[in-house]
Amino acid sequence: MMDKHYLTPLFAPGSIIVLAGDSEAPDTLTPQGRILLEALRAQRYSGTLTFISVHTSGTLADLAQTRADLAVLALPPDELAAGLELAGRVNCRCALIVSSGVGQELAEQLHKTARREGMLLLGPNSLGIQRPALQLNASAAGPLAAEGSLALICQSGALTASILDWARNNAVGFSSVISLGPHTDLGLSEALDFLANDARTQSIVVYMEGIQNARRFLSALRSAAYAKPVVVLKAGRKPAGTEAAQTHSAAIVGSDDVFDAALRRAGAVRVRSFVELFSAAKCLASRYRPVGRRLGLITNGGGPGVLAADWACEIELQLGRLSAETVQKLQPQLPPLASLSDLIDLSEEAGAEHYRAALDAAMRDRAVDGVLAIFSPKEGIDGTAVARALAEVKRLAPKPLLACWMGDASVVPARQLLREAQIPNFRTPEAAVGAFGNIASFYQNQQLLQQTPPPLSALVKPDIEGARLVIETVLAERRHILTEMESKTLLAAFHVPVTRTVLARSPHEAMMIATQLGFPVALKIDSPDVAHKSDVGGVVLNVHSGAAARDAYTDMVQRVARLQPGARVNGVTVQNMARARRGREINIGVVTDDPFGPVITFGAGGTMIELIRDRAMELPPLNQFLARRLIDRSRVAETLGEWRGAAAVDREALEQTLLRVSEMVCALPQLRQMDINPLIVDELGAVAVDARIVVGQSEHASTRGDSGAHGQYGHLSILPYPARYEQMWPMRGGGEYLVRPIRPDDAQMLQRLVRDLSPESRYFRFVSQIAELPASMLARFTLIDYDREMALAAVHRERLVDENGDVSYTQRIVGVSRYVTNPDQTSCEFALLVADDFAGQGLGSRLMLSIMEMARDRGLAEIQGLVLAHNPNMLKLMRRLGFEVHPFPDDPEFRLVVHRL
Repeated sequence: MMDKHYLTPLFAPGSIIVLAGDSEAPDTLTPQGRILLEALRAQRYSGTLTFISVHTSGTLADLAQTRADLAVLALPPDELAAGLELAGRVNCRCALIVSSGVGQELAEQLHKTARREGMLLLGPNSLGIQRPALQLNASAAGPLAAEGSLALICQSGALTASILDWARNNAVGFSSVISLGPHTDLGLSEALDFLANDARTQSIVVYMEGIQNARRFLSALRSAAYAKPVVVLKAGRKPAGTEAAQTHSAAIVGSDDVFDAALRRAGAVRVRSFVELFSAAKCLASRYRPVGRRLGLITNGGGPGVLAADWACEIELQLGRLSAETVQKLQPQLPPLASLSDLIDLSEEAGAEHYRAALDAAMRDRAVDGVLAIFSPKEGIDGTAVARALAEVKRLAPKPLLACWMGDASVVPARQLLREAQIPNFRTPEAAVGAFGNIASFYQNQQLLQQTPPPLSALVKPDIEGARLVIETVLAERRHILTEMESKTLLAAFHVPVTRTVLARSPHEAMMIATQLGFPVALKIDSPDVAHKSDVGGVVLNVHSGAAARDAYTDMVQRVARLQPGARVNGVTVQNMARARRGREINIGVVTDDPFGPVITFGAGGTMIELIRDRAMELPPLNQFLARRLIDRSRVAETLGEWRGAAAVDREALEQTLLRVSEMVCALPQLRQMDINPLIVDELGAVAVDARIVVGQSEHASTRGDSGAHGQYGHLSILPYPARYEQMWPMRGGGEYLVRPIRPDDAQMLQRLVRDLSPESRYFRFVSQIAELPASMLARFTLIDYDREMALAAVHRERLVDENGDVSYTQRIVGVSRYVTNPDQTSCEFALLVADDFAGQGLGSRLMLSIMEMARDRGLAEIQGLVLAHNPNMLKLMRRLGFEVHPFPDDPEFRLVVHRL
């Protein structure tokens, strides 16, 4: 099968037709049309370029034979629909509309036309695309950019032009420039998906203003960021969701915070300003890759070095300290006053040879992940010679090398030399350190990206049906806020430890219940209209007698009636005081964001929660690694060890509580907001003392993504690992193998499967003689979105005996089947690969039948694939499974195999 991306005709077209009006009559052209024609003709495009008029009639038959990959339209709004229909009639596969100011109504009409004509459409309101390697400038964004390895996706036409203008003066080249605007059909997700698989693109910069589909966006972003660095600048900040904040967590978390959490989980890095975006672009254009966070500083001036060190600490970088052995070898090569502590201060006499020696040492030292060389102009020191030394080191440097040449007119030649050597150069130490911090953040975010947590933990199964019954009862009563009793029942159903709570409906009942529970007790108002009990005096703690409980009940009800007249009061709950003497008060919350859905929050709890505003957060589902990292990002984490004489808390109990909350979020789409506040945790465990839960109808189950059979998790932006598809299969001749959905940590086993294939088998699968899969393809095959695609791996456990007779076991992937949903969302394309030594054992047919069943379960109607005509075994298998075999019109070497599901 071929793995050509479906957007190749758009972004790497072999033939283009242009509909921009009559070039012989300039007054018929739109402003964008005029610029577009000049841009297309300014260089020699590598493919076929044909200009036609929207009023053409006699040449349609001729044009139809060419089957152009791409139609580029720059027409007045009233001619766009006709132009798009003409492009469809001449069999264009894709269309690009270069325009501005097209409203939503016309845009939707154009989208429908494109779908009816079977075309993929980028636009309207796009400034177009640039592909420098193809000498293609189908844009109104200015001259063609220089060729490079950096891709740009931008949702603002004006900023696209500005970034390209900046790039021309900073020696930054691009593999692709993709301008998106409002109401475009293909958008961010599709552009990211293509660039993730584009061999010319080594890194991606994104400027964005909005998201249409959170799950599709995160899926594409995760795929791209797993294969190559992605930096995102997002404009716009607004409060989370549309519902009123009815819990503390919802009051202190904004959608901008959630966007941060989503990007971090997707493996991308967010920057906050254009200065940072340009800084990151400089580093990415130099092909720097994810590294650790230890930065080595080399300077000829103490002040700039200290500024750099301070900023490194501010953004939580570590200073790379040379080993004692490296220091011993390096010291004799440096000026007498040089200092080799946390930063390498070469002293004011340092010249090019001293910088070269220090750079060589830092590049070799394993305790340094990247190097920043800072130069301050000194009398008698040639700054250009120092820059030349950096350029020489850069050629063989195994780590990122950044430069900060301070000063102005005197360092212009040196900066030019650094630019030509593709060494990112900055005017201030803080900017340079920040740029290194951005690329180093990938190192941490890649770990988050590769987590594929199951929907439920391996602990005791929760009572999901019981929890749903509680929620359905509340909604049937047209309520949305659960009482404390109901909230704790929900937590208990998921095995979150809670304090025993009983509702008293009179002062006399409060006295009896308190006496039975045993003192001390706490009393809390039970009212669906009181959002925060403490605000209206609705909490009384440490009650030590029955009489005190009776009086506290009376006083509390009167106080609430005075401070919040009209509030309905069900009674007062009575519960034992949490007995932890030195426990920490934690808040675990859930908020619902638009568009990302539920988010889990963690931080300090108690009555000071909104003042402290401790708000670490993560998108569900969680596993233990993600739960641990979520705790570590909070400010309250500093108090969880031995603290002020108190013993360290039971961190495992805290992590298990987060996993249980993750289970709740995954299993209960009606859950909108939640506060477990406080959760008391000490060395003996954790217990929920109070909880407030808000529920609503689960409308997101059908709208958040193309959920299909995954409607159970339609409210989540990241689908959990589908453990339900795991099964053991017997092997012919004895033994068995595990068949399960593929995971990111399968990359090396998949690489071994491909590497061990015969050249013929590799060619049949990849139509190539590649010996192994490139990193981007390996990422694409193992880090998948289980909603839009599925891959099943057959894993065989093999017994190994070494020369001493010792027995060990290893796992090996011996077969993979997969489907990927086509852009039409009704059909899918399949792939199948079986190890040579397992061929003929029925593994291929079982893997195909299973993947077909999953595609059917997903709601797809058809599965199809391309098989080489001279691959008789595969064609035989397809016929045996009931596939129809047809000629493939685009390439006679292939057969199109199709099966209705």
